[in-house]
Amino acid sequence: MSTGVHGPGRAQIEERTLRTDRWWLAPLTTFLVFGTFVVYATVRAFANRDYFAEPYLSPFYSPCLGDCVKGSSDFGQPFGWWPLSAALIILIFPLGFRMTCYYYRKAYYRAFWLSPPACAVAEPHGSYSGETRFPLLVQNLHRFFWYAAVAVGLILTYDVFLAFQAMPDEYALGDGETGGIHMGLGTLLMAANVTFIWLYTLSCHSCRHIVGGRLRHFSKHPVRYKLWTWVSKLNAHHPKYAWYSLFSVALVDLYVFLLASNVIDDVRFF
Repeated sequence: MSTGVHGPGRAQIEERTLRTDRWWLAPLTTFLVFGTFVVYATVRAFANRDYFAEPYLSPFYSPCLGDCVKGSSDFGQPFGWWPLSAALIILIFPLGFRMTCYYYRKAYYRAFWLSPPACAVAEPHGSYSGETRFPLLVQNLHRFFWYAAVAVGLILTYDVFLAFQAMPDEYALGDGETGGIHMGLGTLLMAANVTFIWLYTLSCHSCRHIVGGRLRHFSKHPVRYKLWTWVSKLNAHHPKYAWYSLFSVALVDLYVFLLASNVIDDVRFF
């Protein structure tokens, strides 16, 4: 083999690695956790049921633009003719953003493709082309998926606002009018989820470049420089926000599923 760690100019060491620590633990954990999420999300996306329990809408199905259950479509159903799950219409955008994310690339390259599985550990591949060929060439679309992620974040924020609204049969005032607000465990979970979603989206490397990239003189652009410093601080915690938002999305969807399938009742505060 004449490529990778065995290429010309590299130290001629036949061992896969000289590391004595448990270097395989990190990629294995990533493989198990991320793989579990992928399986769960795939099942839920194709299920096309138990995604709405008023006033909660699963983030996997938001916005619900296909043939959706009553009350779940706040933006109409322009794709009502779509024969498959409504989630498959929208999930391509947040999924595309995550799959092309710089941090997630590192995570699944190491855990799933072993390229390389860890620092100073030889990879099993005989050649390396990076992201210059299909399908990895599509990773360059990350900056465009970021704009879509912002739109999805705004919609999920609107869902949280709706989750605070009293349902039609609550606080009746007469003549079909209602008053008061709704506050349940689902409301808090959705609020926490959208917070992590925004932290993950705004801490993105592409966001950092968009607000402050390609500037020759920061002093001439004080607003963009200030935004760049804020995003830079968030960017240092981007991996953490990536995992937090991944867990929160799954948790909210699971909670809505349990409510919609009548397994549990919503924990109400007021």
